[in-house]
Amino acid sequence: MKLFYAPTSPYVRKVMILLEETGQRDDVELINVATTPLASDASLLAKNPLAKVPALERPDGPTLYDSRVITAYLDARGGDRLYPGGARRWDTLTLEATADGILDAAILMVYETRLRPEEKRMPEWVDGQWDKVARSISALNTRWMSHLNGPLDMGQIAVGCALGYIDFRHDTRNWRTGNDGLAAWYKEFESRPWMKSTVPPAA
Repeated sequence: MKLFYAPTSPYVRKVMILLEETGQRDDVELINVATTPLASDASLLAKNPLAKVPALERPDGPTLYDSRVITAYLDARGGDRLYPGGARRWDTLTLEATADGILDAAILMVYETRLRPEEKRMPEWVDGQWDKVARSISALNTRWMSHLNGPLDMGQIAVGCALGYIDFRHDTRNWRTGNDGLAAWYKEFESRPWMKSTVPPAA
């Protein structure tokens, strides 16, 4: 298999951690691509019409894209370890969706300042995106700590990647303030070996 990736992408990071956790890292060749909403990589576009990473090329079917599709596929291939069954499955999926929603808003904030001309930027729009992030982080801190402190699953990995991205791109926003339980959880979670090995390079 081939994984089209960018080392700074938090969605890619989710996939990389799952590969490490399930022992499948050696089954995947990494193809580094540079793509933005304004400049799509041609090799990636041929595999994913949305021109987004990650995208997973398989030998026995169409290329998969969207990180949640890829992680679900790889987890099934690796023995169904990180998407539990029963009632906990829906909690895991909701937690992962919350984390990905945090990432969606946080990345849009980056695009606003990096890709949009300065005279067209809307600070109030950026603040609106941050409000989504802040509300979601507060919800994690007040509603989800029991799940986060439970057996490892993809929801926890997604939250870890989301918080890591906030530190990476928006550290001045001080998400830890008022979220002591989540901050303590993340301090321990980010010390895991595969969290350390997938820290994005400064860019």
